Amino acid sequence: MLRAGLAFAALAAFGAAPVRRALAQPRSAESLPPLPEFRKLVAANRILANEGVVDAFGHVSVRDPRNAERFILSRSRSPALVELGDLMEFTLDGAAVDARGRTPYGERMIHAAIYAARSDVVSVVHHHAYGVLPFTITAEPLRPVVHTASVIGATIPVWDIRTKFGDTDMLVRTIEQGRDLAAALADNTCALLRGHGAVVVGASIERAVLTAIYLQVNAEVLQAALPLGAPEPLSAGEIERSREAQFSPLALDRSWEYFCQRAGVDAG
Repeated sequence: MLRAGLAFAALAAFGAAPVRRALAQPRSAESLPPLPEFRKLVAANRILANEGVVDAFGHVSVRDPRNAERFILSRSRSPALVELGDLMEFTLDGAAVDARGRTPYGERMIHAAIYAARSDVVSVVHHHAYGVLPFTITAEPLRPVVHTASVIGATIPVWDIRTKFGDTDMLVRTIEQGRDLAAALADNTCALLRGHGAVVVGASIERAVLTAIYLQVNAEVLQAALPLGAPEPLSAGEIERSREAQFSPLALDRSWEYFCQRAGVDAG
């Protein structure tokens, strides 16, 4: 419960001055072009780190706006430090197009398999947010209980790598593992990985980031409510209507601007 209490204190302090971080983005002739989507991807890394969704580990990607059969993901680096020059291009089997000696994330197969399976997905987040983890290792289902978390969807499956692949280091390192995870995700917005974390998808970077943030907030609120009684989840109609409101241009732009300001990055 200490974690939940701290979470509420953090939520109450949302108006506090953010830790400012300069988006140093030196560009060389070999860097990806500074397209708006790529600059947003850098901002997404900083936002997720600032909100405690990712720490030294975790990553976020975007489908390449120039080629839907490829996606963009940073080299292996902590999200709080990602810059434009760290971004790499990958095919949908997880192969780097031009590695130039850079080390990619070992779990890029999560992103590759989901993009290959879901043409509607534009951005993918993988994280190990502490508030979410208890729901990956218990029978208690993670479901939306607050309106801002309607964006996580009504159904959040739990995927267990051990079911098909036996004892592993629990990281999604192969495209076969990634495809199995993508199949478990199905057409949902979020999926949990037993003892590991979560994946979140969205039709834009902004949507994926907002959903990842409120997945954690919802998990912490639900943990705080469970000892008090049986929490009342949102109804199907509430999820649909509130999700529409959260993803409306007015609300989404407002949220993105707010989280960018907190992280000290340009809203673009």
